[in-house]
Amino acid sequence: MDKMVDARGLLCPEPVLLTKRVIDKLTDGTVKVIVDNNAAKENVTRLSENLGWTVSISPEGKDYVLTITK
Repeated sequence: MDKMVDARGLLCPEPVLLTKRVIDKLTDGTVKVIVDNNAAKENVTRLSENLGWTVSISPEGKDYVLTITK
């Protein structure tokens, strides 16, 4: 089952902290993170890749959906 983090409307570092809490509990799987600003998209991507996860980004309207997998 995919985990979901809805971080729309939040400014960094909150999206990063929310994402880290979820992926710290997993050894593998998929986490979908929704953000609505470029800084959050970049920071969550950087965190995930530094922790060994792969990130794909899909724009959806004004939001970005980051699919983080391991």
